[in-house]
Amino acid sequence: MDAALIAGIVIAFVAILTVLRAVRIVPQARAGNVERLGRYYRTLGPGLNFVIPYIDRVRPLLDLREQVVSFKPQPVITEDNLVVDIDTVLYFQVTDPRAAEYEIANFIQGVEQLTVTTLRNVVGGMDLEKTLTSRDMINSQLRGVLDDATGKWGIRVNRVEIKAIDPPKTIKDAMEKQMRAERDKRAAILTAEGQRQSQILTAEGDKQSAILRAEGERTSQILKAQGQSQAIDEVFQAVHRNDPDPKLLAYQYLQVLPQLAQGQGNTMWVIPSEVTSALNTLSKAFTESLPASRATVTDAREHERRTVRDEAVAEAERAAAEAKAAAEDSELGPRQIEAGRPALGTDGVPNPDPAHAVRPDERP
Repeated sequence: MDAALIAGIVIAFVAILTVLRAVRIVPQARAGNVERLGRYYRTLGPGLNFVIPYIDRVRPLLDLREQVVSFKPQPVITEDNLVVDIDTVLYFQVTDPRAAEYEIANFIQGVEQLTVTTLRNVVGGMDLEKTLTSRDMINSQLRGVLDDATGKWGIRVNRVEIKAIDPPKTIKDAMEKQMRAERDKRAAILTAEGQRQSQILTAEGDKQSAILRAEGERTSQILKAQGQSQAIDEVFQAVHRNDPDPKLLAYQYLQVLPQLAQGQGNTMWVIPSEVTSALNTLSKAFTESLPASRATVTDAREHERRTVRDEAVAEAERAAAEAKAAAEDSELGPRQIEAGRPALGTDGVPNPDPAHAVRPDERP
């Protein structure tokens, strides 16, 4: 009974094990290759799958999702014989599980070595400056070469990115100095442009200010000239309208003469020739009796006229009688007799000013 129980247990265990080996569950985005008696038979897809136990063998599952592999930096020599370390990142996806399993032993290692060789071929034809500025071109060339080479491996290369390009330290220092010089150059250019623009704006402002100042001075001079012209015209009209006496003109002329010597550089004063005539006229003005003021002798003039009128009439009659007698004696004509009469004013008073006496040759 014990032997039968043991045999039953063994048979049940083998049956359970057989069932477990016959049933395979594959997760999503996974794939497994089935080998029947050592030969590729089929590929298991996601879900529940059945195989023949002890005859079919399922290979390790392959991941069908896009995978990212970062390779360690690789030294690459550029066209100008500089060694740079380039770090790359590869994005790929398994499209054919059978080819990825049986066409290459290790497709990750194969892609890495292919990336390194292709990178050296591409960067070897460029100098350092072009290498640093042509990452997109390098990425596209790497992707094209890797996609063609890995197609038969059942792998599709989606993207190849250069993560870092590290030149030697001496080159980095030189590049930093160059960058600093470029920045200093741009700063100097911008400063010069700013100063130039500032000077231009200042010059424009000075120009506008000078133009406005000149316009103002011109307008001021025009207005002053017009004012002086009007003043001279008014003075001229007033002088001719009032008919000034030569004595007054001589006096004004003498008042202006001291102003000629007020300049700081005048060391010699030339007296015009008209000064003599002005002095003669002025001396006559001081030696001759000035006419009485209307404001002070208005009342006295009437009294004097009445007093002098009577005396003048008597004297005129006496003078006329004497002149008539003398004319008869010397046979003078009537014209000379009239010339000897004293000049009378409009009010019958003899004119005391000899300049107002009418000479015989001035009568009409």
